[in-house]
Amino acid sequence: MKPEAPSEYRGEFMPIKTNVPGMEVCELFPRHAKIADKYNIIRSIHHGFADHGGGHKRFLTGRKPATPTGTLNNTPCVGSMASAVLDDKRDTKGLPNYVVMGNGRVNSVDTFAFGSAYLGSHTHPYRISADPSLPNFKVDDVSLDRAMTDRLGDRNTLLKGFDNFRRDVDTSGLLGTMDVFNRKAMEMMTSSTVREAFDITQEKDAVRERFAMHPWGQQAILARRLVERGVPWVTVVMENPYGVGGIPWLKEGVYNWDSHAVNCHIFKDAKVRFPLYDQVITAMIEDLYARGLDKRVLLVVTGEFGRTPRLNVRPGSRTKVDQPGRDHWPRAMSMLVSGGGMRTGQIIGATNSKGEEPVERAMTPNDLWATVYQHLGVDYTHEFPDHAGRPMPMLPFGEPIPELAPVT
Repeated sequence: MKPEAPSEYRGEFMPIKTNVPGMEVCELFPRHAKIADKYNIIRSIHHGFADHGGGHKRFLTGRKPATPTGTLNNTPCVGSMASAVLDDKRDTKGLPNYVVMGNGRVNSVDTFAFGSAYLGSHTHPYRISADPSLPNFKVDDVSLDRAMTDRLGDRNTLLKGFDNFRRDVDTSGLLGTMDVFNRKAMEMMTSSTVREAFDITQEKDAVRERFAMHPWGQQAILARRLVERGVPWVTVVMENPYGVGGIPWLKEGVYNWDSHAVNCHIFKDAKVRFPLYDQVITAMIEDLYARGLDKRVLLVVTGEFGRTPRLNVRPGSRTKVDQPGRDHWPRAMSMLVSGGGMRTGQIIGATNSKGEEPVERAMTPNDLWATVYQHLGVDYTHEFPDHAGRPMPMLPFGEPIPELAPVT
């Protein structure tokens, strides 16, 4: 919010007070206002890539990308790196290390720069695009009856003998990668823990309704069920609110958060999108605290960059009339963090009065990821060999954010 800026920066909405003195949020976030003591707002992370592709890659890899456009990673996504380090440190019980949920666009790891580059495709996230708000929701890889599970278990025992022989004769390393795929797939298909984790019908109706009977809300519940059972990294892509969960398409709206004037009327779109976001995010936060997961789980809510402080007006591609919007802006962005055992109710960093650039505690995405890695017990200086065999650190720079350190 920019309440002291001129109207062409400030926009239509007004700030409201929260339960933390001095902290204000947008009037469309009344649920956030009630629980501001349970999260922190970071206002001063920035980078230099204004294209969606460059922004995704810069934000999600901790490195300046080789090209400023396109979402095909030349270095691994931060989630893949964490997954690779944690692979030998946890009893998976068949559950993946790294899960991504969203609509059908998450099926390709390249859409949002989730690719694992030189780490190999076996460290890609396990992707779920089915809608858990639908009555017929199922995850195909884990939807097997017990008879089939037993048969697969017997077959797995037989295959182990062949696998040992194949590994002995393989010199390319390709079969090793295939073995990882096969092992993880078999573990998922034969694990009762996995089936139970994805069985959202076990949740009480009141809980499901609190999160919203909408893909965003029900994917958020699945995310909690997974981390509750030990999955270290889960991403939920909350992209398109329209056409699902009983929310009709808005002519002035846009399917994602790309609020250019040509795409949407930013304020009319916000009046539909923000209340749903307000409901889901606060449900996630309250649920983590209610279940005693607020120390073990660190929640990060973010995009790849901010939006232009100054409004612009253009004819909408669907409305054909002038409407307000905001373009890409990597020079300053805001995000929410909760849990992690940290002190909450903080605003960390500040921009100038127009929201253009940091004037206090300027940070980069790497500082955020160093904080996340520290929370996971991962050494962010750990190195992986790239395609040429050169040692590459997980993060080439960045330090954990002191304000987000666990309270001891």
